[in-house]
Amino acid sequence: MKFKLVLTLLLSSALLCAHSTTITGQVVGVTDGDTVTVIDAFNTQHKIRLSGIDAPEKKQPYGARSKQSLSDLVFEKQVTIESDKKDRYGRDIGKILLATGQDVNLEQITRGFAWHYKEYQREQSANDRKL
Repeated sequence: MKFKLVLTLLLSSALLCAHSTTITGQVVGVTDGDTVTVIDAFNTQHKIRLSGIDAPEKKQPYGARSKQSLSDLVFEKQVTIESDKKDRYGRDIGKILLATGQDVNLEQITRGFAWHYKEYQREQSANDRKL
């Protein structure tokens, strides 16, 4: 009986940890080529780190161009973010989708302003890893 209770608690805990979140809002800031700020309908600000990619930092070569590319894609646009975790800085880690369904994370790679972040590929869906 105790074993079933412990097993039930562990499974419940795992399900809560695996809970994904969908954030919908307008992009109001672009920090660099893989981080944006979104304001949702409740006027809550969310810092979003794009999952599965890495981009040059602002002061690194192509950092400003990577940031501009992301800005051209999302600034002042309505987006949906599929997120299932936060990083150590409290940012939501997620995939950004435009209203058209375009995957912004993948587009940054396609444009050559980011690369696949293999260290965290296990956190991506199997379908996203294939792209």
